[in-house]
Amino acid sequence: MEFEFFLNNIESIKDIKLPGIEAQFKLAPKMRLEYNAKKIKAHKPKIAAVLALFYPNQNNQVSLLLTKRANYNGTHSGQISFPGGKIEISDLNLKKTALRETFEEVGVLQEKINIVRECTEVYIPPSNFLVTPFIGVINHEPIFKLNSEVAEIIGVPFHDLLDDNNIESISITNSYMKETRVPCFNFHDSIIWGATAMILSEVKELLKNMKP
Repeated sequence: MEFEFFLNNIESIKDIKLPGIEAQFKLAPKMRLEYNAKKIKAHKPKIAAVLALFYPNQNNQVSLLLTKRANYNGTHSGQISFPGGKIEISDLNLKKTALRETFEEVGVLQEKINIVRECTEVYIPPSNFLVTPFIGVINHEPIFKLNSEVAEIIGVPFHDLLDDNNIESISITNSYMKETRVPCFNFHDSIIWGATAMILSEVKELLKNMKP
């Protein structure tokens, strides 16, 4: 999709009812389905925010920013995610958290980003985070400057996000799951599952009718 068309129409999603947990659960691992609002609250989760940032690539086509985490001794090592992180005392709100973390992780200036809307929060059982996603737009291709938390940038073309053929399931084995099948997005061998896939599923539902 041409970026100018996207830019001229993205504001329309402000008036659309959020698809919510119904859209998220299409891509939710089985373990996540076990948690309702009461159970999540009882866990006293840490609060965080992430940013789904759309930008024009070098061909002026719409791309979505994802990052591959660096390898570290932690729950989400090496996984593909949105830029984002835990709220800090200095943050005025969760929108500020998402913008600050995006700048810290990939170097995109906060004042260049237009936040379009907030999406439905997502609970992540393994790390006990409650994450609020935001959709944002920047009107030029950023010069990314990665910090030590990010191994690489992954730009997902808009048409790949909307293509149902990119949804499948895979078997995951890690520190908290063994040979467990989970739904995922597969973008040219970049596998996105878990909370990031749940957020993407809602974003996809919000944007699916935006066609030239």
